[in-house]
Amino acid sequence: MGLGRMLITLGIVMVAVGLVLTLGEKLPLKLGRLPGDIRIQGKSSVFYFPLATCVLLSVVLSLVMWLIGRR
Repeated sequence: MGLGRMLITLGIVMVAVGLVLTLGEKLPLKLGRLPGDIRIQGKSSVFYFPLATCVLLSVVLSLVMWLIGRR
């Protein structure tokens, strides 16, 4: 039963990620364009590091893993 529950949870997470990616343009919070994301543009190159986005995703994923681990 452990493997079955894990696969169901993984499927739900994949559906949620798919919905966020599909509906991402309509969300008020643009992932990858948050204040705190670093973007340095030169004449012929662009350096981009989504620092705030990484921190936000880390907090959300940590919360989800904590909730799953409590069971």
